[in-house]
Amino acid sequence: MIRPRRVGLLLAALAAATALAPALSAQDTTRHTPDTTSSTLPSERDYSAKRQAEMSDIKTAQRKLGELRSERIALESRVDSAAVKATAKRASELLLSHETTALRSLDSMLTTSQEVLLAQRDRFLSLGEAVRRRADAELVVVVRVDSAPGMQHIEGLTVQVDSAPAADRRYSDAANEALGAGAVDEVYHSNVLPSTHSVTLTISLNGSSQTKAASVDVPTGAVTYVQFTVHAGQLLLSTWINRSGPQ
Repeated sequence: MIRPRRVGLLLAALAAATALAPALSAQDTTRHTPDTTSSTLPSERDYSAKRQAEMSDIKTAQRKLGELRSERIALESRVDSAAVKATAKRASELLLSHETTALRSLDSMLTTSQEVLLAQRDRFLSLGEAVRRRADAELVVVVRVDSAPGMQHIEGLTVQVDSAPAADRRYSDAANEALGAGAVDEVYHSNVLPSTHSVTLTISLNGSSQTKAASVDVPTGAVTYVQFTVHAGQLLLSTWINRSGPQ
């Protein structure tokens, strides 16, 4: 049989143990709870630093990307400009090439035409010379003075053969003295076709002008002479034929 006093002590010890249990539990909990404040601050600082570094890298990459885009646009602009200049230069070269080709072609045509004209001229000259040699006809026009010296003075004269100018003479005092002394002036001498030719002489004599015309038959193989003689202030005409050649 348990004694009342012992029972009281047991109850008191139980009550004390019951009262001390929360305190011990709280003390043990407080002692074993980790310090999260000291471990959280370094992690936040690391995260913030990494985030700032990444943001800085992103901004740097964006800036470089923008610079690359600007350089690409400038490069494309230079390429387009160079292409336009090359196209314009090529077009100019093609135009110059066409113009040069056209000028060369024109120069070649002109050279060919000139050569053809020269060949035709030479051919006509050869034909004319052959005709004259074959015709073998000559026409000679002479002038003489049949008067005493000092009585006739010739200033000048012109000769036309078949209405074409053939001779133009001007006479000095010495020439007039020679004519007065018996000299003969051959004012025209040429090969002609064997046919009828007209000869006209206009003379300025003693300050006045006189004209004398003649129609002369020039035969083949002969020399036909037409002589205009100044006699007593008048023009006289005479012709003759020499079949043995010129005198």
